Amino acid sequence: MSKVIEQKQAVVSEIAAKLKESQSTIVVDYRGLDVAEVTELRKQLREANVDFKVYKNSMTRRAAAEAGLTELDEQLVGPTAIAFSNEDVIAPARILNKFAKDHDALELKAGVIEGRIASLEEVKALAELPSREGLLGMLLSVMQAPIRNFALATKAVAEQKEEQGA
Repeated sequence: MSKVIEQKQAVVSEIAAKLKESQSTIVVDYRGLDVAEVTELRKQLREANVDFKVYKNSMTRRAAAEAGLTELDEQLVGPTAIAFSNEDVIAPARILNKFAKDHDALELKAGVIEGRIASLEEVKALAELPSREGLLGMLLSVMQAPIRNFALATKAVAEQKEEQGA
């Protein structure tokens, strides 16, 4: 087998492994972004531990088939970049969606969330979710509300008793 074919097979295997292992994978069309914009986007994604790569569509199609994600093939047309995140499910969607709002040239195509193909609408809905810390804060607030209300009611009853006794 020729060396070129071996190299291509290695790239396909790498992409397939990333598709299988990642918590969240977002496919975007970056046509129209200049070098400075792509550099800024890569910087934002790198800070969130998101791997952002450009692969040939033919290799990505083979890797998607190997990973059992053939539904992704229809999105692999034109200049395509892929963001992989092994840690945070929401981070790539949030960063790419925010960047796409500021830069019309970036277009979200689709995603793979925890091994399942996600539509563009699902990716955008995921991007609008608060961060993990924000969700935990909201949960804590909801859990504290009954205790806070009980304390306020107890205080009001105590103040009412004091007024009646005085």
